[in-house]
Amino acid sequence: MTALLAIDQGTTSTRALIFDRDGNKLGSHQVELPQSFPHSGWVEHDALHIWSDVQACVKGALHAAALAASQITAIGITNQRETTVLWDRASGQPIAPAIVWQDRRTADFCAAHAGRSAWLASKTGLLLDPYFSATKIAWLLDHTPGAREKAEAGALAFGTIDAWLLWNLTGGSVHATDATNASRTALFNIHTQQWDDELLAFFKVPRSLLPKVRDCAADFGSSDAALFGHAIPIRGIAGDQQAALVGQACFTPGMAKSTYGTGCFVVLNTGSTCVASANRLLSTVAYRLGGKTTYALEGSIFVAGAAVQWLRDAVHLIKSAGETEALARSLEDSQGVYLVPAFTGLGAPYWDPQARGAILGLTRDTGLAHIVRAALESVAYQSRDLLEAMTADSLAPTELRVDGGMVINDWLTQFLADTLQTAVVRPRVTETTALGAAFLAGLGAGVYASLDELSALWAEERRFLPGMSASQARHAHEGWRAAVESVLHYAQPAARVRQA
Repeated sequence: MTALLAIDQGTTSTRALIFDRDGNKLGSHQVELPQSFPHSGWVEHDALHIWSDVQACVKGALHAAALAASQITAIGITNQRETTVLWDRASGQPIAPAIVWQDRRTADFCAAHAGRSAWLASKTGLLLDPYFSATKIAWLLDHTPGAREKAEAGALAFGTIDAWLLWNLTGGSVHATDATNASRTALFNIHTQQWDDELLAFFKVPRSLLPKVRDCAADFGSSDAALFGHAIPIRGIAGDQQAALVGQACFTPGMAKSTYGTGCFVVLNTGSTCVASANRLLSTVAYRLGGKTTYALEGSIFVAGAAVQWLRDAVHLIKSAGETEALARSLEDSQGVYLVPAFTGLGAPYWDPQARGAILGLTRDTGLAHIVRAALESVAYQSRDLLEAMTADSLAPTELRVDGGMVINDWLTQFLADTLQTAVVRPRVTETTALGAAFLAGLGAGVYASLDELSALWAEERRFLPGMSASQARHAHEGWRAAVESVLHYAQPAARVRQA
């Protein structure tokens, strides 16, 4: 029997899932991951906590599937991208908390060097923004006592979460990453597929920190036998959004998927062509297999499901995410209320790290349901922002394959179709990020011979078609754009006050 174990380490949770060869889930285990917000715009994780959770989740998934480690064919890893860990090579201990992808602490550096943004994009496909790993690495080296000296001496290691987990899974014997995660650091030239000396010099990052870069389906070593009772081959790694692209079988140029988790990420396969965006989208590595690179355009939204989490945990308007669908359905419309969830700045296509969230259009009639519905609607409006930019850059996808925890909400998924004015397709397996990691592990282990085999395993569960007129959708989106403009206008003087 084939059993593929996917480790899915996300921003707010850690999961392990076991799939059979046909993509059926055999067992899983999940735990929530706490986040720390030590200052405004800062977001941190405890890397050791993450590693401990991964071990617990793997053991829990094995128990749920009634399998032993010796029955697992291979492991695939997928992860929150850009999140940055530096650790001591000798002790294996992190030198500081992990800086999460959402973190904005390096915004001033990016603003001061804005003139280098086009140069950076020409090499990496990325913008000069705190989102990416390079400025996080530099900040840790400059603000952790002794770190830069140790890094120059080769005593420290850098990794995105995949590399950190791989190091620990292999008992410190493998320091490697894959091309998708490397492409999100702003240190990796996506055209040459190499760490770039000019980028390393600009960000003042020693080359000795960096992991080796391998294909997404490759030999990444094996887990230490002492961890789970048997050594398990590790054969696949991809960042979470690229793994979801694989899990959604978007292997043909023009196919697109959107994942709705903590953030929202729309990824459009552009094939062997690396499309340079004129609309502030990212050019990135979709996957690299057999030494051949496939590229993608990506739009990144920082807050999607995190807005619902904010409603639940910060302002206590709801007790669970499951309440949001009924509240949204209870209204004919949001009556002009817009929630712009710029809690950690705005991502594509605005890229304003100084922006902060706002609720606009409040009246005496505004109630709980309006705010909850506005939070859900913000996800669809931001998605439309991204698809409009993608259409201008490349081509309009004929349909959007969606996944992530939010798309179990039928109201939201229908509103997406209405707002985007395109078919929105939900697959039979919505845990496509983990499924993609398992598929890559299967490719690396020889379980699957080609991407065609993976395409044959993908199945549609439900197709949502637009039920709103194009003019209604355009009018609602124009209101959203006006709300965003208000937030951006507010951010400009607020940024000056903070800098003073």
